[in-house]
Amino acid sequence: MTRHLFRNALAGAAMLLPLSAQAGSSAQATTTATMTATAIVSVGGPVTETIFALGEGDRVVARDSTSLFPPEVTALPDIGYMRQLSAEAVLSTGPDLIVTRDTAGPPEVLDQLRAAAVPMVETHDGFNAEAVLDSVHKIGAALGVPEKSDALAVGIEADFKTLAEQVRTGTAPRVMFILSNQGGRLNVAGRGTGAHGILELAGAENVFASDYQGYKIASDEAIIAAAPDIILMMEPTGEEEHDARRADTLALPAIAQTPAGENGAFVLVPPAALGFGPRTAKLALALRADLLTALGD
Repeated sequence: MTRHLFRNALAGAAMLLPLSAQAGSSAQATTTATMTATAIVSVGGPVTETIFALGEGDRVVARDSTSLFPPEVTALPDIGYMRQLSAEAVLSTGPDLIVTRDTAGPPEVLDQLRAAAVPMVETHDGFNAEAVLDSVHKIGAALGVPEKSDALAVGIEADFKTLAEQVRTGTAPRVMFILSNQGGRLNVAGRGTGAHGILELAGAENVFASDYQGYKIASDEAIIAAAPDIILMMEPTGEEEHDARRADTLALPAIAQTPAGENGAFVLVPPAALGFGPRTAKLALALRADLLTALGD
């Protein structure tokens, strides 16, 4: 059945008319179909959160494995990790619209989905307030509910304003974000990452922003020289306890020689904070409060 649907969807691509005049009509029809879609596949946690925040969650028929909020989305079929999608898995759910982040992939799978003539809306995977608001408006327009996205954006903008006011007059702690601990080899965040973006919003200094682009393995010497005030990691998603992650990390020799290690300054942040969806400002406010508490402010 899955293969049958996949072949039919791909075969539909061959029926598309290539002439420019016909392409214009096709684009208009696609826009109309997108706005009235009732079988949406949502790819990317922030995308799914936004659709549900707009009150349009009942139009979603499947989601990717990063879409975990609100909790009811976990009852929907899971098409896999957003960067390792299968065209057959997506098309087997019978979508009439795919809403995704522009970092989804692999590229050849997205090309297959486009060839299958399923309308696709891609939102930018950016790490600032503007990217959050742009995504909200783009999704609202695609779903034909711009008035809902306007209302949602007003609340989000108010939260960002509150955050900016707190950051403007407060302390800027020096933070090292650790993505993973691979046997004592620490993968840390540089600029151009969700971790850097949320730290910047929370009014903190990412100690490796000037050294690295993306996530990199940092040497013990680099960690000691960076001298972070606070260690930040994501909350465990499995059986690992928060206290165990804290103890294991602070016990590492390089960490122990930093101000964070000496003072036991360690904070955990929800994975959603790195995704930049509609809750971003609230998550940044909560992170800032946790960072200042860890500093003793």
